[in-house]
Amino acid sequence: MVTAIYFVRHAHSVYTPDELGRPLSEKGMEDTEKITEILAEEDIDVFLSSPYLRAAQTIEGAAEQYKKEIIHREGFKERTLSEVPASDFASAISRVWEDWTFSWEGGESNQEAQARGVDSLYKVLAEFKEKKVVIGTHGNIMVLIMNYFDKKYDFNFWKTLDMPDIYKLTFTGKHFIDCQRVM
Repeated sequence: MVTAIYFVRHAHSVYTPDELGRPLSEKGMEDTEKITEILAEEDIDVFLSSPYLRAAQTIEGAAEQYKKEIIHREGFKERTLSEVPASDFASAISRVWEDWTFSWEGGESNQEAQARGVDSLYKVLAEFKEKKVVIGTHGNIMVLIMNYFDKKYDFNFWKTLDMPDIYKLTFTGKHFIDCQRVM
């Protein structure tokens, strides 16, 4: 038997400097209906989420459909790019992907964020062995985790992600088998 992890990148959100409480936009809320429809066909056992509102809101409808609680996991929050918002996000994010050990002041390097995310995923694989687990998360941390298992999931791949997006990773124990885009 395999464990299936469904990483759900959050839907479009309203920009506010409050990372934790930033809600989905009207379009984001509409897009959650697609997430709910897709996940309705998957027989999900567990719903986990980053503690950020937009990640939980993206999977909320599906969790309600299954009558499941969303459990918040700190390890799946978005990577901290810097202590203060970057004046040029594109160049700031490019820089951390160019040098995996580099971090902006108060931020996480790719190496640090990936280690956090992979450690969190391994805990989920141990706790929910042979289950189907949805994880509401964010683009950067999701791709950093995926990259640990397959290097083709890189910065260029990250730039192609949609909001929302779903990737299903399958494992036997801690052994990675496959990754497929679901939506």
